[in-house]
Amino acid sequence: MSAVSLPTALFTHEACFGHDTGPGHPERMQRLGAILRVLDDPLFGALSRRDAPEATRTQLERVHTPGYVDEVFAAVPHMGRAELDGDTVLSPGSGEAALRAAGAVTAAVGAVMAGEVKNAFCAVRPPGHHAERDLAMGFCVFNNIAVGAAEALASFGLERVAIVDFDVHHGNGTQHIFATDPRVLYVSTHQSPLYPGTGARQEKGVGNICNAPLPPYSGSEEFRDAVEEIVLPAIERFGPQFLLISAGFDAHRADPLAALELETEDFGWVTEQLCALAQELCDGRVVSTLEGGYDLNALAESAAAHVLALQAA
Repeated sequence: MSAVSLPTALFTHEACFGHDTGPGHPERMQRLGAILRVLDDPLFGALSRRDAPEATRTQLERVHTPGYVDEVFAAVPHMGRAELDGDTVLSPGSGEAALRAAGAVTAAVGAVMAGEVKNAFCAVRPPGHHAERDLAMGFCVFNNIAVGAAEALASFGLERVAIVDFDVHHGNGTQHIFATDPRVLYVSTHQSPLYPGTGARQEKGVGNICNAPLPPYSGSEEFRDAVEEIVLPAIERFGPQFLLISAGFDAHRADPLAALELETEDFGWVTEQLCALAQELCDGRVVSTLEGGYDLNALAESAAAHVLALQAA
C-alpha cells in the first residue's frame, strides 16, 4: 500500500478526561472534548481511530528518572486533588491519563514505523513539553513527545529524530531532556518573554537545539518568516528519519495565556510545511501530540486545521 493511500491515525483515550484539574484551571478536560467534537465531523471520517495504550515503565524511564516516576505515582491522590507544583494538579484519574498521554505517542510512532498509517495526531492530556527529566512543570506530568522520540530511537534503530514545537510557550522540558543528545534535534518557535523563561537563541545544546523566540504581538508574518528562515532549514540540515511535533495551539490570537497573534490558518500552513519536508527527508513519518491551547473555539478550529493538513499530506 502506498503512503498516499494510508490513513492518518487519531490516538486518544477516555481516561484523559479523568485528569481533573479543578475549577478555573486552564488545562481542563473540556479542551479534549472540544477537539474530539470537531474531529467527529465527516471531514475526518477517514481517520484511523485508536485507543492510546499506557506507556510502560521502561518507556518513561528513557527520559525520566526512576525517582521522578515514583514521585508522580506516589502523589496521585485517592480522592480530591494534589499538586506536583503550583500549576500541575493531580486527581485520582491523573495517573492513568498521564500514562495514556505518553503511551499514545509511543504507539503512534510504532504505527507509523510499521506502515499501518502515514502519520498521526495524539489528542491527549495532560500535555508534556514542560516536564523535565525529574520535574513537573506548567501543567505537564510526563514529557509525552520526549517519550515518543526515545521510543523511535530505542525500538526502531533510528539515529536522528527531530522535534518541532510551535506551542506559544518554550518546551523547556524537551530541551532539558535532549540538550546533550545529538541524535535529537529540538526546534521551537515561542513567545519571549513568557513562561517558563527559557528558549533564548543562544541556547544551542550540543548543536541540536534551535530556538526562534518571537516578541509579544508577533503575528502570522513573523511566525511564517521564522518557520521558513529558521525552523525548516534547521530540520533540513539535520536530516531526520522521523519528525515529531509538539502541537500547541496557544499562539492563536484568541488564547488567554499569551500574546502572539496567529490565525487558525497558520497552524494548517505550518503543518503543511512540516509534512512536505518530512516527505522529502523521512518518508513522511510524522507524529504530533497536543500541548497547549486554552480558548476552546480557537483550540478546536486550530486542531482541525492541523489534522486536515496531516490528512492531506
